[in-house]
Formats: sequence, C-alpha cells, structure tokens
Amino acid sequence: MDFASFFANYGLIILLVALLVFMFWSSRRRMAKQKAEQEAKARQTVPGAEVLLQGGLYGTIVEYDPDNLDRPAVVEIAPGVDIKVHSQAILRVVDPVAGAVTGDEYVESEAEAVENTDAIDDDDTDSKPKA
Repeated sequence: MDFASFFANYGLIILLVALLVFMFWSSRRRMAKQKAEQEAKARQTVPGAEVLLQGGLYGTIVEYDPDNLDRPAVVEIAPGVDIKVHSQAILRVVDPVAGAVTGDEYVESEAEAVENTDAIDDDDTDSKPKA
C-alpha cells in the first residue's frame, strides 16, 4: 500500500478529524479570552469608574455588586441623578479609576486602619495634652 492509495482511502477522515480538533481548540481559546475580558471588566467596575451603558448613556458607578449580578447597579448620569440599571447593562468601563481598590482590598485596608488606630490609642492613653 503506497502513500497515494492510503491518502485516497483515509485522507478525508484525517482531514475531518484535523478540522474537528482545530474547531475545538479555537472554541476553547475564544472562551478563555472572553472569560479574561469579563474578569478584567469586573475588576475595573468599581464605584467612581466612568462607564458606558448599553443604551448609550455615560455615567459613573455609585454602587455595584460583582458577586450578585441580579442586584441592580446604581449609576450617576448627572450630578444628583442616580439610576438603577441591570448590572449587565454596563457595556464597558470608559475611564478606570486610578488607584481604585476592589471590595476585598478595601476591607483589608479598613482592618489595617483599625489595628493602627488601636495601637495609636494605646500609646496615647498615658500622655495628656498640655494646655
């Protein structure tokens, strides 16, 4: 059996298998890329970030819960004008807040601030202000 007859008998099957493998690999790669983009969007969607809504409105995030996407996000579209929108109506973050912290980072910093305040209060109890 030479190469030409082998390819004539099994070439189409090999080609179909290669095509299926490529489609599977391509699909997995695209899904991983979309997941990474969603995670990046979730990290940037913090209070104070400017966002574009699907309706074409620009606003600033006031309240957003990335853990519960069924809960509406509160977006300020003008000074003093807050609207509630579905959290998935946020199309993209236009202007990520420089130095913005995530919820977990905020909780950690608050805990450290409380610990530092307690340490300072313990040191200041012995000294009294002089008038």
